[in-house]
Amino acid sequence: MHVLPGPAEWQPVLARELPGRASFTRFDSAALEQVFREQMSARAAALELQPLRWPEPFPFDSSLAMRVATYAKSIGRTVPFAQAAFRQAFAGGHDLQDTNYVLIAAAACEMHPTAVLRGAETRSVARALAAATAVASSIGVVEVPAVAIEGRVFHGEGSLEAAAAQMLGERVPGRAS
Repeated sequence: MHVLPGPAEWQPVLARELPGRASFTRFDSAALEQVFREQMSARAAALELQPLRWPEPFPFDSSLAMRVATYAKSIGRTVPFAQAAFRQAFAGGHDLQDTNYVLIAAAACEMHPTAVLRGAETRSVARALAAATAVASSIGVVEVPAVAIEGRVFHGEGSLEAAAAQMLGERVPGRAS
């Protein structure tokens, strides 16, 4: 939100269903996992974010959180829910497979727990999440976050500056003028 020069639609997707899903599975070795965690912690520090507290297990099954995010989108609360859920996971170190932590995130953005649970279990929310994931995959999204602008997909947090330049109509490296 701080990098892009204007509003962007936040669309929940199931990252494990994207073509790059191998990056969302368990790590091949403890050493690779440690390197990943150190890189993410260094990036958080560079962005002046609070230190990361990693949930256990990590990665976790995010399907409930993504269904709730999809429900949150239907009531105009996608961004606050996503931010609260990320805080629960990476500031609090809580596993978002646990319904209680998902509900705490929902409550932080004034979503009633009963409505959240009912909404997350509806077929329409499940279909909307599946459809959004399919669309993301079809346009070339392989990892999240991703920003799609004028047929080009910018992948990962590190590409947000290039997406911002594209939104402003500036020349983006790797793209012909």
